[in-house]
Amino acid sequence: MLSKVVSTPPRCDTVAAGPITMRILVVEDEPRLLHNLAKALREEGYAVDTAENGEDGLFKAETYNYDAVVLDIMLPQLDGWGMLERLRKHKKTPVLMLTARDAHTDRVRGLDSGADDYLVKPFDLGELLARVRALIRRAAGQSRSNLQIGDVAIDTRNRTVTLAGQPVTLTAREYAILEYLALHRGEVVTRTDLYEHLFDESDDTLSNLLDVHIFSIRKKLGADLITTRRGQGYCIES
Repeated sequence: MLSKVVSTPPRCDTVAAGPITMRILVVEDEPRLLHNLAKALREEGYAVDTAENGEDGLFKAETYNYDAVVLDIMLPQLDGWGMLERLRKHKKTPVLMLTARDAHTDRVRGLDSGADDYLVKPFDLGELLARVRALIRRAAGQSRSNLQIGDVAIDTRNRTVTLAGQPVTLTAREYAILEYLALHRGEVVTRTDLYEHLFDESDDTLSNLLDVHIFSIRKKLGADLITTRRGQGYCIES
């Protein structure tokens, strides 16, 4: 079990609002593919917003802080090239581009235009999810896929958690909260940040869902794992 720290308080510094791992924007004009991508990402624990054209996608990408954008190239109103070019004037959000065009020049153009990764249709869903995870880790400055906090081990590649070597089952949303706090270990994360970046546009952010999830994580992994800073938020001590 996790040992309780009694000599000194947790060393958690308040962090200003900024990009939080877990919220993703998918911009795709093919309805079935858009639905399937959003569904798969939500099942992985991500908060997902969607857009069916480049103009709507650009508005959302510039308005909200996403941790990754999955962007199709062939879009109505504003294509993926145009959206990426305009987005890069204001934000460095990681972008994974999707296209049915497999020409070498298209891949080079995508990467040179500011895309962080490139995937050709048709693609394997598992590969897309792995690429998204890699983008999020790199953006958070975390190259390794394994995070260790006392007796708690988090495998971000397989999205699994163990306690003293024994597997612990978390819901997708519980895992998302735990992974984010672990990636930002030593920082106080406000409730507002967690709501805005872990719950998508279809969620009821005025509910007590966050409290319920935090309580459940503590029950499964130890009451001392996540510290509450009253009036500030939550943190995992450094």
